[in-house]
This record gives sequence, structure tokens and C-alpha cells, in this order.
Amino acid sequence: MSDNQLRSFVINALAEDTGDGDHTSLASIPYSVTGRARLIIKESGVISGLHVAQEVFNVTDESLHTELLLHDGDAVRYGDIALTVAGRAQSILRAERLVLNIMQRMSGIATATALYTERVRDTRAKITDTRKTTPGMRALEKEAVRTGGGVNHRMGLYDMIMLKDNHIDYAGGIAEAIRRTREYLSAGRLDLRIEVEARNIREVKEILETGGVDRIMLDNFNIPDTREAVALIAGRTETESSGGITIENVRDYALCGVDYISIGALTHHIKSLDMSLKAY
Repeated sequence: MSDNQLRSFVINALAEDTGDGDHTSLASIPYSVTGRARLIIKESGVISGLHVAQEVFNVTDESLHTELLLHDGDAVRYGDIALTVAGRAQSILRAERLVLNIMQRMSGIATATALYTERVRDTRAKITDTRKTTPGMRALEKEAVRTGGGVNHRMGLYDMIMLKDNHIDYAGGIAEAIRRTREYLSAGRLDLRIEVEARNIREVKEILETGGVDRIMLDNFNIPDTREAVALIAGRTETESSGGITIENVRDYALCGVDYISIGALTHHIKSLDMSLKAY
């Protein structure tokens, strides 16, 4: 996310939350009152989103002074102080919830990703995300995956061809879907990588026979079939395991020799990292 995109995101998020005013703070706290607050970590994990928090405070009130005490990607534990902010109390309170919402979610994603990457650390497999993200927050959530040691899959529909089961069925089969895709890319002079989903060993063989793809996704394959598919592909394309992968079995899939393991749960089924912003 560029600086301009981040600022636009923060402006829109603040507008969504504030509406025509933070009437609670406006009613109870005089405009001239100033104060300090610190962001306290309340459980162990990996922190992410500190620079976003700083931008939220800056957009809310340029006179606020924010000091970051940690770096994105740092391991944290209960009681750590991530940042401090000082200035107009009304402004701190207006920014509080947005800062927490973003940082708790990003840190939860980074923490989950770090757990998965640790499980496959001594294998060739890389943990990657999917498009199962929160609308409007994809860039930040994918950044959190990188912070946790993972890598990003495509950012959207525009930067990679991914022929999944529905595409294949609508196109009339694997060979036809690949043929049409290659014609489309050639006609449009587009340089996009092609990934094709395989639902079984038979489809892996058909994709290999057709050729012209960069990666084969092994969708909901069990461990024995994954091993067989990797041996069959033999490095002719990249390989990716997807579907039904958990923290308990991710290492088993990695030991099959796949290049990537995509896990949608990194961004759509995570537990936010607990933290709070407290005056002091």
C-alpha cells in the first residue's frame, strides 16, 4: 500500500467511525485537555501495523506526538509497550479504536503466520496467503503475512492467472482453459504467470500433458496423493498445496516437497492479538 493509499484508507476509516463527531469525548473532555497514552501488549505474539498506527494518529491530529518503541515483526509478550502517544486528549480518543482494530488484526495475522512458518522452517515450502481477506484491508493483511515470515500469493485478480475448478468447468476442461488463457495473454501482450488447480492425480497428469503453466495447485489432496503428485511433476512446474491445511498437518505437507502451502485461515480465520491503549 502506497503512502497515498494508506492515508486514504485511514481517512475513510476515521470518517466511518466518527461521523459528525465523537460526541462522548466532545461532551466530557474540554478541548484544551492534553494527555498521554501507551499501547500495551496483553499476550505473546508477533507485532505488525505500527506504521499504520502512526499514520492514524497523524491523520487524526498532526499535533499528536507518537513514539514507536518496537518494530514490525518483533516478538512481543504480555506487558510490552509498543508505542506512546501524547497530545490533545480528544484526538487520542478519536484514534484509539481504529489503531487497536488495525494493529490487533495485523498482529494476529503475523502471529499465526509465524507459527506456520516455524513448522516448515527446515523444508523447501513457503507459507502463502490467499484472496480471503477483509475488503479494503487486503494490502495491510498481506503485509502482516510478510511480517510473520510468509509470502504473498497474488494480490488480486489482475496480477496472476489462476484457473480454478469453476473456470475449468465453464471453459470446457483443463486443456481448453489453458489454451484460451495462453491465447488471451498473447493477444493482450500480458506477462502473467499461470496457475492451474488440480483436484486429483488424473488432472495433474492432464495439466502436465497440456503444458504451458507455471504452478499446479494440489487442492485438498491427502498426504500420499501429494507425494505422488510432487514426484509426477518432478520440478516441471512449481507446486502448491491448498485446502484442509492446519497447524497440526502443515509439516506433513511440507515434507512432501511442495514449494508453497497456501492457507486462507491466515487472514479469514484468525484470533486478534490482545492489546490496549491506556492513559498514563
